[in-house]
Amino acid sequence: MIDKIILLVEDNPDDVALTLRALQRNNILNKVIVARDGEEALDYLFGTGAHAAEGPAEMPVITLLDLKLPKIDGIGVLKRIRGDERTKLFPVVILTSSNEETDVINGYSLGANSYIRKPVDFNQFNEAIKQLGLYWLLWNEPPPLKR
Repeated sequence: MIDKIILLVEDNPDDVALTLRALQRNNILNKVIVARDGEEALDYLFGTGAHAAEGPAEMPVITLLDLKLPKIDGIGVLKRIRGDERTKLFPVVILTSSNEETDVINGYSLGANSYIRKPVDFNQFNEAIKQLGLYWLLWNEPPPLKR
């Protein structure tokens, strides 16, 4: 469905372009909001900082969250999302190149819904994005979003 927003939290411009291209290639036409650091993601979600005039955003149906981010890392973003009544239930998929076991453990311990390592090969990455889109945007029934 086109009306479901995806929040992509990614600081690497190449990974942003790759993800957007994979979404488009798989006919996932949802609006994608790109936050280039953890602070920007939280400002978008909670209507603070640069987004203060806008108020709280239309909540995304899925957040694709990198871990290695400037300002506030992905773990910090996840903690804040899970710590707020308005966002604690919505799906967060960690999409990262980290293969550190502690990152996997921390992500799930803090309530990540899924942890996906970014494949190096574009065809594998494309397939991962396709499956993400099918599951989270088509088949999954998300919790009601609070504003």
